[in-house]
Amino acid sequence: MNKQCTFRTRALFACAMILVSLQSAALGQNTIQDNAAKIDEVMTTANKYRLFNGSVLVAENGKVIYKKGLGLAVMEWNIPNAPDTRFRLGSITKQFTATLILQLVEQGKVKLDGKVSDYLPAYRKDIGEKVTIHQLLTHTSGIPSYTSLPGFLNDVSRNPYTVDDFIKKYASNNLEFEPGSKFSYNNSGYFLLGAIIEKVTGQPYEKALKEMILDPLGMKNTGYDHHGTIIEKRASGYQKTPDGYVNAPYLDMSIPYAAGSMYSTVEDLYLWDQALYTDRVLSAATKELMYKPNLDNYAYGWVITKAKLGTGTETAPKIAHGGGINGFNTVIVRFPAQKHLIVMLDNTSQGRNLERIEQALTNILYNQPYDTPRMPLAEVLHKTITEKGIEAGLAQFRDLKSRQANLYDFREPELNTLGYQLLQAKKTKEAIEIFKLNVEAYPKGSNTYDSLGEAYMVNGDTELAIQNYKKSLELNSDNPNAVEMLKRLETKSVAVDPNTYDVYAGEYEVSPTFTVKVYKEGVKLMTQATGQPAFELFPEGENEFFLKVVNAKVTFTRDDKGAVTGLVIHQGGRETPGKKIK
Repeated sequence: MNKQCTFRTRALFACAMILVSLQSAALGQNTIQDNAAKIDEVMTTANKYRLFNGSVLVAENGKVIYKKGLGLAVMEWNIPNAPDTRFRLGSITKQFTATLILQLVEQGKVKLDGKVSDYLPAYRKDIGEKVTIHQLLTHTSGIPSYTSLPGFLNDVSRNPYTVDDFIKKYASNNLEFEPGSKFSYNNSGYFLLGAIIEKVTGQPYEKALKEMILDPLGMKNTGYDHHGTIIEKRASGYQKTPDGYVNAPYLDMSIPYAAGSMYSTVEDLYLWDQALYTDRVLSAATKELMYKPNLDNYAYGWVITKAKLGTGTETAPKIAHGGGINGFNTVIVRFPAQKHLIVMLDNTSQGRNLERIEQALTNILYNQPYDTPRMPLAEVLHKTITEKGIEAGLAQFRDLKSRQANLYDFREPELNTLGYQLLQAKKTKEAIEIFKLNVEAYPKGSNTYDSLGEAYMVNGDTELAIQNYKKSLELNSDNPNAVEMLKRLETKSVAVDPNTYDVYAGEYEVSPTFTVKVYKEGVKLMTQATGQPAFELFPEGENEFFLKVVNAKVTFTRDDKGAVTGLVIHQGGRETPGKKIK
């Protein structure tokens, strides 16, 4: 072969290689464009059906392929959401708090096996000397979560508190279980971590957050939210009701604190995601600790699981966390193997819908079959039941299922949501019929029987409640709620003369906005708290009663003459007194 021929061959080969490269690049670009179009179809449909209202960002292989605002950031002024709209994050804050703690661990200022009392000497010693930093991070401390305390959201969440005062009053209750023995999601633990960060750094939590994470990463649209501060492009929070949207209840942001008081944008959370692939935030060794799953797959501020892909058995490693705070629901999902990212920030309390949308977006990223959103069945049936009654609602369900099954969402959670909406509206008999319908549609669903059992329990049908909780356990032996409820429902009360109940009857003021009414109904002693259904009190001794619907006890107090003067509610490791006013 002569030199000229060799040169021509090499040139043709080079041209062929360039052509293949260009075709590959074009193919890759087309795939990205296709995925972006599919994502847009899912998100715009979700917004159309009122399943999502907020901002979303999706990255594929570390590169943003889709970001968009949908719906309104401020409904009163018709201001649209955008990629730089700032949303309250709720519990996504926890991963930032965990990171601050781990940075202090790297600096030798905090030890993961160190005790709470090592850093907060004023904290009660009997608990502080038992609970470790690791247990606070992993929700295994046993300290009751303040958001679960009776009447907390109605009576406390609007009031400002200093960190120390709040801890003394609401994050220092008796342990619910031995530290390290079980998992129980716990906002008190992360509140305490925020206080520890302040003690160790000598500066407020939000200043430490800004200096140690936000400023170094260029997260200029992220910070600690304060209601009184003017924050540019901040979304307002709303709640979706069957009748439309309403403003979310006010929440003082000193309450969620290091467990949930941050705000951010989808764009800034992308910066956060990208930084976590480097050593700019934490060393590789420390990140291994951060992502190491403990009980219930909870690590340090992250949940470590595997995402199910498509309809088969294939999965993908997933690092994620969600957030929920008055008017907002959020989620950040990271797929570290491919550097995929999904961030959704919603300002209409759409928590139950984000998981479904996330699954669709995940399948798109992995080129798997996916479901586009469907019209929410619960909203349609709720309107019919409210206007025409339960029989009309049941008839409409069967008609829509036979004629428009592909248009409406007939999955199990839809009827479950409707049932609980009716329970909350004190339409217990209607709720029972909806839960029965769900059992009929999904006879192998453990949760359907669990929900029906709860409705029967609220209605006072103890035997039917027990039957359905037992059926739920047959289908899912790992259902902790059914186990707990059966334990309560099957607990035997002591024999007490019902004639003695008259002395307990009256009204008891727990707080200015929360009262408990106690009254006799036949041979039963009943109680009804503000905004709640009436429940039976079961005697376990003189002046001591328990409820079966919730894990709570009531002790009546007397003066030195034997007259009943008040009560004490024992729930969630806390004792809440109430004074008899009538």
